[in-house]
Amino acid sequence: MSIKQQNADHPFEWLATAKRLQAIAQAGLSFSENGYDIERYEEIREISVKMMLHYTEEDFITVKSFFAGGKGYQTPMVDIRAVVFKDGKILLVKEKVDGRWSLPGGWADVGYSPAEVAAKETREEAGFEVKAKRLLAVFDKKFHPHPPEPYYVYKIFLLCEYVGGKAMAGTETSDVRFFSRRELPPLSEERNTSGQIEMMFAYHHDPEKDVYFE
Repeated sequence: MSIKQQNADHPFEWLATAKRLQAIAQAGLSFSENGYDIERYEEIREISVKMMLHYTEEDFITVKSFFAGGKGYQTPMVDIRAVVFKDGKILLVKEKVDGRWSLPGGWADVGYSPAEVAAKETREEAGFEVKAKRLLAVFDKKFHPHPPEPYYVYKIFLLCEYVGGKAMAGTETSDVRFFSRRELPPLSEERNTSGQIEMMFAYHHDPEKDVYFE
């Protein structure tokens, strides 16, 4: 579910409010047994969906399904990104969805450790076998200039060692390349920002640099 560009009538701080209301409603629906409370939390959830409608081209049913269709206590979604260097260049894949470039990665999968997700996503999106070696950074997307989205997301960047394989695009990617710091292509900013990629090069040049979080 994509988010429209900001407009004067609905600044993006209301998007954060809609997400917070949805989280409160979902938690209340998960733990409340009183019928009156359940009714009130359902009403709060409906309000959050109506607010979200201002930021998307989708219809009410679609927004409610994707944005407010979960059950159980709501927690941030986790995005895992593999940071792979070879000959001083960083591995990026071209995303079919927007034609821009990102570190290999995706949503964390149940049953897989972060290291296993990084290796799996790199194999599926780029064709390379890698092994996760070190945690580099944990980003809260709200503190970085990513485009707005309906989910609250933590991003985990893992340094991975190139093991083998050959470049091969996957079902979600159309190209695979290594780039130097000076020749970076247009980035898929929903997935990684230029500042984050610059930080990864800083880790490459200073392996003792402390883990970043925030």
